[in-house]
Amino acid sequence: MAIVYDKLLRLLKERGITTYFIRNAGIIGNATYKGLKDHTGGLSPIVLDRLCALLDVQPGELMEYVPDEEMEARYGKTAGETDT
Repeated sequence: MAIVYDKLLRLLKERGITTYFIRNAGIIGNATYKGLKDHTGGLSPIVLDRLCALLDVQPGELMEYVPDEEMEARYGKTAGETDT
């Protein structure tokens, strides 16, 4: 099972919010952002709170639960697996 943040990444892109902006604003660090993109990381409650405030959304609009079987079908790996 995994919590994936594809909704967040899509929303940032739709709103024109760059990784440069969220890093410089102190919302998300580079390593955290990379973890979200490659489905190996997550967000702390503090970061989730900052993103919800910035985007004026609820947490469910940023993330979604995906069972292992679906993770494998969607991304070719299960939660926490890295591309090595």
